[in-house]
Amino acid sequence: CNSKVFNLIKFRSMIVDAENDGPQYAVDNDPRVTPIGRFIRAIRIDELPQLFNILLGDMSLVGPRPERIEIVDEYASTRPEFKYRLKVKAGLTGYAQVYGKYNTSFEDKARMDIYYIANYSLLLDIKLILYTIKIIFSKESTDGFEESASKVKISAPKEKAAESRNK
Repeated sequence: CNSKVFNLIKFRSMIVDAENDGPQYAVDNDPRVTPIGRFIRAIRIDELPQLFNILLGDMSLVGPRPERIEIVDEYASTRPEFKYRLKVKAGLTGYAQVYGKYNTSFEDKARMDIYYIANYSLLLDIKLILYTIKIIFSKESTDGFEESASKVKISAPKEKAAESRNK
C-alpha cells in the first residue's frame, strides 16, 4: 500500500481561507477562485509545481490523482474499495483525468483509477501522457462540478472483457 502522506505542491488559485468550512470541490464560476487563479487554471500551470513532488519521489507522472486525507477517510469509510487507489503512487495525470473531466463524479473517477491500476502497463502510461498533452489545450476538462454531474460509463477494452468472461 502506498498511502504515504505528503505535501502537494501547487500554485494558489483561490482566496486565502477558501475552505474555512472544510475541504470543498471547486464549482463552475467558483467565487473563491481569484482572477489570477482563473488564468493559471485556464492555462493549466496550477499543477506544474507537482513536478517537484515527482522529483522528490512523492508522486508518479501517471497514476490516480492525490486526494486530501479528509476525503480519503470519508470515502474509504463508506466505500472500502476506494483504498485500492492507494496501492500505487498518486500521479500528475491519470486515466480519470484523460477519460473523465474535472466534473466527473468522484465515484466514476475512483472506478477509472481502479481500472488503471488493474490494467497498468508502460504502453498505457505512454498513451495517457500523450492524451494529457492533447487535453491540456481543451477548455471543457477544466470545468468545475455542476449541481448534477453526469455519470461516465467505463468499459474495459474488448480483449480484457473477453478474458474476464472466459474465467
